[in-house]
Amino acid sequence: MSSKVQVILVALSLTFIGLFIVWYKVSVLGIPFLPHEKSSVYKVGAEVSFEGKSKAVLVSMAIPEAQEGIQILSEDIASSGFGYAEAQTKNGKRAEWSKRRVIGSQILYYSLEVMIEPGERNPKPPIESMAQKSESLSDLPNTLINTAKTLLDDVRARSADTHSFTAQLIQEFNDKNPSQAAKILLTQGGKAKIDMLCRLLRYRHIRVRKIHGLYLVSERRNIALTPMLEVYDGKDWQLYDLNKGKVTRKKNFFIWKQGGDSLLDVTGAKKSNIRFSINERQVPVQYLLDKKELLDKAAILDFSLFSLPVSGQNAYMHILLVPFGALVVVLLRVLVGLRTSGTFMPILIALAFMETTLFAGLIMFIVIVGIGLVIRSYLSNLNLLLVARISAVMIVVILIMSFMSILSYKLGIKEVMTITFFPMIILAWTIERMSILWEEEGPKEVFIQGGGSLIVATFAYFVMSDPFVSHMAFNFPELLLVVLAGIILLGRYSGYRVSELIRFKSMVD
Repeated sequence: MSSKVQVILVALSLTFIGLFIVWYKVSVLGIPFLPHEKSSVYKVGAEVSFEGKSKAVLVSMAIPEAQEGIQILSEDIASSGFGYAEAQTKNGKRAEWSKRRVIGSQILYYSLEVMIEPGERNPKPPIESMAQKSESLSDLPNTLINTAKTLLDDVRARSADTHSFTAQLIQEFNDKNPSQAAKILLTQGGKAKIDMLCRLLRYRHIRVRKIHGLYLVSERRNIALTPMLEVYDGKDWQLYDLNKGKVTRKKNFFIWKQGGDSLLDVTGAKKSNIRFSINERQVPVQYLLDKKELLDKAAILDFSLFSLPVSGQNAYMHILLVPFGALVVVLLRVLVGLRTSGTFMPILIALAFMETTLFAGLIMFIVIVGIGLVIRSYLSNLNLLLVARISAVMIVVILIMSFMSILSYKLGIKEVMTITFFPMIILAWTIERMSILWEEEGPKEVFIQGGGSLIVATFAYFVMSDPFVSHMAFNFPELLLVVLAGIILLGRYSGYRVSELIRFKSMVD
């Protein structure tokens, strides 16, 4: 296989891998492709109110746990003067407030910040629901038992499977037009609608669980939890509304409580009540990444730059821009034909320009190199060795930078104070190379290469300081594989450069 074919195959492979990872992060994991892209974060608050009776009070409230499709970002509790703790029960977590003596009206607040994750939700059955036992109707009066069995037999005749049986049974208990049998079971059975439905379904050996949740919609206040039923057919859980029957599981349905435990238990007080509110706000997705709220979604994010400390992330924000600067250097040198003083010296100058601003950086670079060339010409008359001469030039560069910083501080010019971001060693080598070039090729070549370096550094500055490039480089470092593929392909270019076309234009004419 020829080297040309190998180069093409390697470039195509790198490009495919890089673009595939970018597509996966954007489409599956929800990483923003554009900077400043925002995502909805919902604040769900529970307000518990009651009146104390000069007794010890214990408040226990069911609180949500991690669930597929919705991520809990933060938790906040406001309970002045009350002790707070969380308890784990067989049916989930509960928040518990306690106080030795409570008098008068009291309000406790509990809130969560949640985010809807991209992708489809496919909830798995919990272990306790899979081991569910069938329900017995023996504690009901004989007349109600016969009514329940007659109702179940009638529903079974009008259904074909588990889900259609559940839908038909819920229709019998519909609030707007319940059947006579449903009315008798609800009024004389002494149970709520959701409890009676669960009992009848379990009597038929159908796995069912009660859930209470909220639809995440902006600006809702003083709302109650929506009771739902979930029925398992051996493969999937299907959601059922108590009035509408079978409904499609929506991504914005947030399960607050699951199981048979009560939502709120208050002992030692009266007139207890709980209400919920929902508020939506838009936050940059990058903010969530910086807080590492999305890292648990996939191993590819856990093994990424987001898992590094903030100091390490800040360092790589600049390091990852260097390959894009290298691509600019390759384009301008290979295709355009610009000559520079040093291969990658313009990239380091561009990095300095990002801290000093372009205009101030250009002036400072020209001043330092100009003064350094004058002093270097004098040092050449002393016949110093190379190492000593370079060291002397470096010290002179440091002295020039120090003097410019002090002078700018006295004059109130803040931009010049950022001169310390210039790479001192690179400046010393640049002065040395230009001085040698002056002696061997003359001042014209010095201006050509020096000017070429500044032009390339300016183009690299505009590319590397672009917010979109910075965003892509940090959030999608796999794009460096695409940049690498482009540089490899450009490395095979052996045609005419733009400067050569201009140079030989007269021959063509």
